Amino acid sequence: MPIGVIINGLSVAVGGFLGAKFGKNISQDLKDKLNLIFGLCSMTIGISSIILMENLPPVVLSLILGTIAGSLLRIGSRIERAGAGLSNLFSGRERSDAMDNALMVTAIVLFCASGTGIFGTIVSGMNGDHSILIAKSVLDLFTAMIFACSLGLSVSAIAIPQTVIFLLLFFSAKLIYPLTTPSMINDFKACGGIILLATGFRITKIRDFPIADMIPSMILVWFTSYAWTAWIMPMLIR
Repeated sequence: MPIGVIINGLSVAVGGFLGAKFGKNISQDLKDKLNLIFGLCSMTIGISSIILMENLPPVVLSLILGTIAGSLLRIGSRIERAGAGLSNLFSGRERSDAMDNALMVTAIVLFCASGTGIFGTIVSGMNGDHSILIAKSVLDLFTAMIFACSLGLSVSAIAIPQTVIFLLLFFSAKLIYPLTTPSMINDFKACGGIILLATGFRITKIRDFPIADMIPSMILVWFTSYAWTAWIMPMLIR
């Protein structure tokens, strides 16, 4: 049962509604402080996953190759175009405010394509651990409220594509799990943790990491981790 996915979708929808309705009462100073806390929480979740790493070389290789693949496939720019289209659709007009477009793109990346969401959904689908998604839901509730202060109810609509994407990942993970080993799972968690750490840097505006372009790393790490433990390590031990 995709409990975590459902809770996460509801948190974005409810947060967007509350922000659109009561957002004018939230000061800019409080919004800025909350963003810093959200980023710190993302980093904390990431670090707790990184320490599970069993094989550093395949994780590093996956991050490098995955980011290259994401850049070549222009995943980040595709998400940006989708964000601009969604913003225009729910505003009922072409937005002339570039800041609003940028905010909408950022919101879509954070809610639909963040390392936290993808990582948490796959973990939830593999072993039924919904804790990461539930933690993300708490953050998303307040983050959606902040975005909705500027973007209105269109933020709540992001819950629709988010839920669809996460459900696909959730049910795909159930098929993948029987084919994995404990070492592969821990390396996958570590790779996701590094992306969560980068997400925290992005939220706090310390460094704008290409989070969307890094997503293919979470696919590649399954293969690199298996190759390392099954083929490369036995040759090195001889």
